[in-house]
Amino acid sequence: MAWRICALVVVLVGALVATVSGTVEANGASALRLQGSIEPLRSHPVVVPRLAGSGTGTLVIVRLVKPGTRVKRGDLLIEFDRQAQIKNAHDRQAEYRDFVEQINRKRGEQITASAHGEAELEMAKNAVRSAELEVAKNDISPPITAEQNRLSLDEARARLEQLRRTFELRRKADTADVRGLEIQRDRAMNAWKHAESNAAKMRVVSPIDGMVVLKSTWKNGTMGEVQEGEEVRSGLGIMDVIDSSAMRVRVRVNQADVSGLRVGQSARITLDSYPTRTFTGRLEQLSQIGAISTMSNRVRTFLAVFSIDGSDPHLMPDLAAAIDVLEDRR
Repeated sequence: MAWRICALVVVLVGALVATVSGTVEANGASALRLQGSIEPLRSHPVVVPRLAGSGTGTLVIVRLVKPGTRVKRGDLLIEFDRQAQIKNAHDRQAEYRDFVEQINRKRGEQITASAHGEAELEMAKNAVRSAELEVAKNDISPPITAEQNRLSLDEARARLEQLRRTFELRRKADTADVRGLEIQRDRAMNAWKHAESNAAKMRVVSPIDGMVVLKSTWKNGTMGEVQEGEEVRSGLGIMDVIDSSAMRVRVRVNQADVSGLRVGQSARITLDSYPTRTFTGRLEQLSQIGAISTMSNRVRTFLAVFSIDGSDPHLMPDLAAAIDVLEDRR
């Protein structure tokens, strides 16, 4: 009686293993059944733009394309309220132009002052030359006159040296004044360009031809798609533009089945939502390193990617699919 119970247990265990592996045989060929999900071969994520500057935490959606819409490259996907950015750009532009005018006015004033200073220097030089001529006559002049001539020459030379130093200091001060205005002008220009760039980021267009798929995000305590009029934070992913002409299946394979897979194997793919739709494909990628399972560090899963031949409107992202991997054992 005991050996019959043992035999029954062995039969049940064998049946359970066959069910888990999902392997069937027909005409000398075996098919390993796997489960995966459909994903596009090429897609482009769309996120809420990150703006330059401060005070740009959240943005308000004013226009949003409907999910499932077919778009062409350059078509509008989403538009945010950009009135504040446009106003900021205009204000910074006016500030930039004001600094440009201040610089031009300052340079004009400096040119006038420089001409006046050079005229004073020339007059001081002439005074020195005139005093030197008078000193040259000291040999035939009375002592008092000769002393006055020497004093006049010393005074003229001191005056010339003072004017030269003053002129040099004034020129350095003028250069510093203009440089200070130029720094403020450059800051205003950078703020202007940043505001224009922020305003341009408020309109997001499609980079590729494809179909719009909205993402579910966490809002008001539940998961849902964003809508027009809602506030969203920068960096939030809100949609994907997918190229539905080329799709593939991503599968997680357990360590017991991975030994029977090799790149290039043919596969038959069936959509769980449309059981009558069957597609052919092949194994394109198989990871060499397995990921540790969350249930046990002794169990590992491997990532496999299967291509799908052709295209079909029923092939949508995230749809569950069954993959029968064919292997010839002969």
